[in-house]
Amino acid sequence: MAQTETERQWGMVIDTDRCTGCQACVVACQSENNVPISDEKLYLQRRYYQWIRIERYWEGIEEAEETGDYSKVKARFIPMLCQHCANAPCEPVCPVYATYHNNEGLNVQVYNRCIGTRYCANNDPYNVRFFNFFQPTWPDSLKNQLNPDVTVRSRGVMEKCTFCVQRIRRSGRVANAEGRDLKDGDISPACVQSCPTNALNFGDLKDPQSKVSIMAKDRRAYKVLEEVGTEPSVIYLKRVDPHAEKEHGH
Repeated sequence: MAQTETERQWGMVIDTDRCTGCQACVVACQSENNVPISDEKLYLQRRYYQWIRIERYWEGIEEAEETGDYSKVKARFIPMLCQHCANAPCEPVCPVYATYHNNEGLNVQVYNRCIGTRYCANNDPYNVRFFNFFQPTWPDSLKNQLNPDVTVRSRGVMEKCTFCVQRIRRSGRVANAEGRDLKDGDISPACVQSCPTNALNFGDLKDPQSKVSIMAKDRRAYKVLEEVGTEPSVIYLKRVDPHAEKEHGH
């Protein structure tokens, strides 16, 4: 499937060197997008879902297990969310066109069109699409804090990260009312806004002057599973390890 020509290409650059694994982005996403709380029971049933998750990897664990010295074991954190791929494998398999690519580079999910075949999830190499096995519920203390700008998804449909499309639309309306174009930095998805270390950055990848476009040209930049040809709109920056550089004499 050829890449769709778009007016903009919203994308994200995540600097893993700055990520501390605090999960502020996870909580902010749940709050902003009315994602139900997944309790222990749902985790054990493999029915939990989070639009963004923090993947944790241990570096040097194998050597430590052999020697018994765990002093050099290091934790690596990678925020994982929908990659909004330009060549998304989840889109062509949907029999009712409930997920498609719009003219701003977003992988869109139409909830009231979805019939819950889960074909898209089966064809998603990043495991970032989730099926509502149960009717979503919240504790009484949180019911009045749901975001009115975001649809509460019903049982039987797929859902995923939208790059906080409601914030994109709101910023577009504000810019239009002020008689100007959107500026770099006008839009901050909940995860980006909440990150205490500015590890997550959002903007238009088609704007050569945008912060994300400049960061995407960094020599540390890479895309997850780039070899499968999905053309993700989320770019990661490799972690910098000064101790490793000293050990190797660089």
